Amino acid sequence: MAMQETPVCSCTVIHEDAVQAVKKQLDSELMLARMAEMFKVLGDATRLGIINALLLSELCACDIAAIMRMSQPAVAHHLKILRQTRLVKCRKVGKVVYYSLCDGHVGMLFDQCQTHVREE
Repeated sequence: MAMQETPVCSCTVIHEDAVQAVKKQLDSELMLARMAEMFKVLGDATRLGIINALLLSELCACDIAAIMRMSQPAVAHHLKILRQTRLVKCRKVGKVVYYSLCDGHVGMLFDQCQTHVREE
């Protein structure tokens, strides 16, 4: 894929009405920082693989390790990060801990990204 030059204005006119209208609607720096952190977490192929698996079924860490062909400690590390950012949740049944996605938004993020990549 050839890199295209990004077109930019050849003048320095500022459209003050548009600038002010957009500034009023921008998210806070805190919200943007939280979103950036979420994208950092989602920027790891292993974690995306775990999310992909959890989209299909609730699974225990042993199952995820088998699916991902990884050690349980490595999977536990990724699950901890996913839990800290509220992308996955867990529930304990006896000695087994099952993981699932926190809510439908996680699946929607995954699906939207997948659709976008397929359209390239």
